[in-house]
Amino acid sequence: MLLKFAIQDFKEDREFKNLSEQTIKTYMFQLNEFQSFCSEKEILNVEDVTANTMKSYFLFCMKSKMNNPVTVNTKIKNLKAFFNYMIECEVISEKRNPMSKIEKLKTDTKIEVFSDNHIKQMLNYYRRLKGREHSFHAYRDYTIIITFLGSGMRLGELCNLKWKEVDLINGTIIVFGKNRTQASIPITNKLIKELAEYKVFCQQHFREPSEHVFINKENMPMTANAVKNVFKRLKTIMNFTDVRLSAHTFRHTFAHRFLMNGGDIFTLRKMLHHSTLSMTEKYLAIWGTALREQNDKFNPLNTLDV
Repeated sequence: MLLKFAIQDFKEDREFKNLSEQTIKTYMFQLNEFQSFCSEKEILNVEDVTANTMKSYFLFCMKSKMNNPVTVNTKIKNLKAFFNYMIECEVISEKRNPMSKIEKLKTDTKIEVFSDNHIKQMLNYYRRLKGREHSFHAYRDYTIIITFLGSGMRLGELCNLKWKEVDLINGTIIVFGKNRTQASIPITNKLIKELAEYKVFCQQHFREPSEHVFINKENMPMTANAVKNVFKRLKTIMNFTDVRLSAHTFRHTFAHRFLMNGGDIFTLRKMLHHSTLSMTEKYLAIWGTALREQNDKFNPLNTLDV
């Protein structure tokens, strides 16, 4: 079966299974990249892809595309799904699965977070811009950062967020996460105030305000790439050399501050809407030293005469 036709069949199968639009886009971007790589190697059929083909492709991703281990692991996961589907469709046999012995790369366990100084620099930059000609972008980008820091939501969740899902009276936000999961998370008074002010600004700036919370200057919903470009520009201005400026760093920072301020792992799991507790526990493993200090300070045995 031609690889390009197999990829189209796989896309239709994912659509039939009602996967999110963003998930399907990610699949297609990576599969089309893989198909282009195979085409250059004169590999046109699914049956002709071997384990060596896959290894060459992942080396290409690391060396030529400069993909980091996390990105390569995502590609490994998605290509495993593709070839498993090929087995289901009996295009190839289980023995001929080129991904069967491909393992994920080992990754560093360090998770970067923003310091107080990083956060102050970013917010102060946008505060200075608010009174100038770039006021719309300043209000929006400032509110994006505050929302990330105050909720821990994912990039896709922020882009999809609509005003009808933001309850400024009761202080809750409904987010739609991975695999179309829905979660209601509480927001603090500080975030409520910032979102309320930003909402008024948007109502005054546009004749017909969008149903989406975060929009571009054409009043259209921001895409994930648009938000990433905001952070690329901000990174150049801030010139941070010790931390990655990305949406996920804000999410990690939320988790880190939550735990360091005495929050418990079970509540954090609900805030981050992780499907399993083990996903949240990785933060405990990474910040164990700081948590030990918190335990030494607040452990109930300290106040008991035993």
